[in-house]
Amino acid sequence: MEQVRLLGIGDNVSDQYVHRNTMYPGGQALNVAAFAKMQGAQTGFLGAFGNDAPAEHIQNVLKELEIDTARCRRYSGENGAARVTLQDGDRVFLGSNKGGVLRLHPLCLDKEDLAYVGTYHVVHTSNNSYLDGELEKIHSTGVLLSYDFSLQWKDEQRLSRVAPQVDIAFLSCSELEDGQAEKLLGRICAMGCGLAVGTRGAQGALIFDGTQYLVQPSEYVEPVDTMGAGDAFASALLVNLTPAWRKAGRVPSRTDIQAAAQNAAGFSAQICLKPGAFGHGQPIPEGYEITIIQNPV
Repeated sequence: MEQVRLLGIGDNVSDQYVHRNTMYPGGQALNVAAFAKMQGAQTGFLGAFGNDAPAEHIQNVLKELEIDTARCRRYSGENGAARVTLQDGDRVFLGSNKGGVLRLHPLCLDKEDLAYVGTYHVVHTSNNSYLDGELEKIHSTGVLLSYDFSLQWKDEQRLSRVAPQVDIAFLSCSELEDGQAEKLLGRICAMGCGLAVGTRGAQGALIFDGTQYLVQPSEYVEPVDTMGAGDAFASALLVNLTPAWRKAGRVPSRTDIQAAAQNAAGFSAQICLKPGAFGHGQPIPEGYEITIIQNPV
């Protein structure tokens, strides 16, 4: 089987655990690339780094993991960072700088970037990546395009703007009843998205392929840290579905989706046993504090 090539574009974040004075690499786009690498995919990350200690730490980890960063931008300023703590194994966000330099310098993909993007099979990005205006360019390269709305599906303008541009959509649906989640996923596919996935934490995931709904139960573990669990599920689904999607030229069969979802549930559960999204913690530099932004521009 052809090795899957996956590119994360957009956010990278230093998750700073204040209760243990430790920072870990994170961010939705970066996490999916790292998790895909763990599953044997060839991966890259295209984003923006600051010039502070958290940026250096994340770049060193990506180099260690052999995740390509050849097209990344680097700017003077704070790297994306968030303050985090844990409550009974669940991560709780205490504030962030809303992407740091990425917020100030959003990606504008040029011809060289798009040629690079086109060497991958699947691209994953997110609502925190300041990339919505570039989605049409990415989709034009012919790659499968995956997008994590998180809770931003509540923004009707974003939903109607993004859903027609993407092949696979992930949404956080823990607060929705089954009927509400089914309606939401159905709306997204009706807008032109091929596959819509609602993650619901311990309740598992609900998946709609435009015709049928599939419920994937979660695998129970006593979590050490739930940070990155949704990204882990997304990465495993993408790694396992991409070959079949590319071969068929359309949304894979229910059998393929079910097998991929079962694999994703298992992988996500194992990630909950690691600190941070995928480990690689390092002490927060003495005196370092991020700029908390309440209302990003």
